[in-house]
Amino acid sequence: MRPPLPRSLRGQLTTGLVALLALACVTVGVTTVLALRGFLVGRLDQQLSASAGRFAASLEHEARPDADNRPDTRGQADGTFGARLLSGAPTRAAVVRQATDAPVPLTAHDRSALAALPADGTAHTVHLSALGGYRLNAVSGDDGDVLVTGLPLHPVEETVHRLEAVEAGVFGGALLVTGVVGALWVRLSLRPLRRVTAAADGVAELPLASGEVAMPAPVPVADPRTEVGRVGTALNRMLGHVGNALERRQASEERLRQFAADASHELRTPVANVRGHAELALRHRGPVPGEVRHALERIDAESVRMSRLVDDLLLLARIDAGRALERTPVDLTRLVLDATDDARAAGPGHRWLLDLPETAVTVTGDQHRLHQVIGNLLANARTHTPAGTAVTVRLRAGARTVRLTVADDGPGVPDTLRSEVFGRFVRADHGRSRAAGGTGLGLAIVHAVVTAHGGTAALSSRPGRTAFTVSLPTSRPADGPEEAAAEAYGPPDRDFRPR
Repeated sequence: MRPPLPRSLRGQLTTGLVALLALACVTVGVTTVLALRGFLVGRLDQQLSASAGRFAASLEHEARPDADNRPDTRGQADGTFGARLLSGAPTRAAVVRQATDAPVPLTAHDRSALAALPADGTAHTVHLSALGGYRLNAVSGDDGDVLVTGLPLHPVEETVHRLEAVEAGVFGGALLVTGVVGALWVRLSLRPLRRVTAAADGVAELPLASGEVAMPAPVPVADPRTEVGRVGTALNRMLGHVGNALERRQASEERLRQFAADASHELRTPVANVRGHAELALRHRGPVPGEVRHALERIDAESVRMSRLVDDLLLLARIDAGRALERTPVDLTRLVLDATDDARAAGPGHRWLLDLPETAVTVTGDQHRLHQVIGNLLANARTHTPAGTAVTVRLRAGARTVRLTVADDGPGVPDTLRSEVFGRFVRADHGRSRAAGGTGLGLAIVHAVVTAHGGTAALSSRPGRTAFTVSLPTSRPADGPEEAAAEAYGPPDRDFRPR
């Protein structure tokens, strides 16, 4: 598994800097240690060559009480090892201790190691059980024996270890100081990049999808030739393009809203006149040809439909313009009962079910518009489901929100329409006639009115289960005893069935 790396650019740069310095320190340390060890071992080898096996040669004669026949330890460094091998087996081994020789006990392993030394005058490293590491030099003696002379490696190891400790302390301090100073330097160097990031975060938090948007100020760029400067320049250029595009879009939407409001307002009078004249012509007492009466009836029906379309467009235009709705206590339970009664009368082939709480549910809002929301949801369920479908209207009051759900067991909403079902002029069947289908504004009005009340509208659909859920902020319940409310609204589960 790879070690975890810092996620921020500052952490990665600081870590990379310290890692490169650590690699350089390790390289320098290993090189100097190996060089020093090689130098000191070379000096030992030179001393062994200069001694020419004098101490080992003095071991050829057995030690005697008289001083003339004792091993010559003059000029030998303390710890010098000497051994005499006859026929490949050591006959005697001694080491210099305080200018005198001392016998050295040899194990079987030591004897084998000494017997394996080539008598070529070349130094070799051998570990002796009683003495430790030694550099040994073997030469041939005059009597057909082999003389072995050695110097200890302990002083070399001590010097090398002391150098390693010094380097570890120096390099560790250097890494610590470099890490701290490097982190501060990188932080200072990346300060312009933090400003770029802050500007990008500010743009990401803006509501770019709707409404007028004030773009943040351009990012100050110290040097556009640097990488951070180029990023800041590119961001400023992008912010300029986005700001211009948003201004043009806002102006276009304002013109479109104004046009829709003006057109809807201007169309209301001629549509009302057309409808009035059609109704007046239908009331004529004299004989009217059948074709003319049918034409007048179609004119009256289409004028009614056009009046509703104009009213819907005018409502959406007013909500888009930010006009405030009425804010009065609304008995949402009564609205659900009235809207369900209307839906039962319009769709007697459906089963209309109610699931209401025992007490009245009251919210603060526009009563007429909330009644329109419930009516549109019920009309949508009636229009897009076959006869015999069960439509359940459920109302629940929570601590902070009131939730209204209109669910049916119909075929469900197609996947291609779920993401845009609350859009304007969105129709499930683009090929059906306008007389058979709606205008595509019903759910758009639901979403706009609910949003204007500070609530949300959501859809959950699958084959056999479609539910539109409207959530509205709660308000203080209406005054009055619970018994009176239960008597007025009836039991919570009422089943409206066509008779």
